[in-house]
Amino acid sequence: MSYFLIESQSTNLVKYHFTFDINEFKNEHVAFTGAVGKHPYDANKLVLISDPYANHTSYYEFDSANIGLVEKLPNIINSDGEDVVMVLLWIKRGCIAIKSSVFLVES
Repeated sequence: MSYFLIESQSTNLVKYHFTFDINEFKNEHVAFTGAVGKHPYDANKLVLISDPYANHTSYYEFDSANIGLVEKLPNIINSDGEDVVMVLLWIKRGCIAIKSSVFLVES
């Protein structure tokens, strides 16, 4: 994997190489897909809504420090033309998270 960064006092591009073993990364992380939202009261956490336009969706609550990588996915659009940014979050294995689902209480 290569990144191009601009040196601080010139306009020359410098190529940096970072070692990255995808198999090792996948052994240490689990992928979750959804739309990211702000946590209502903790700035160090985020909420991931698995299917934002579904009638019965679930959401996850993760500590930001446990995110290993964020990948942008294609946006999804509802029938009214509103779109939501979707991401793939890679979360460290073994961390504590919360999974909740929304339901309607009926008789």
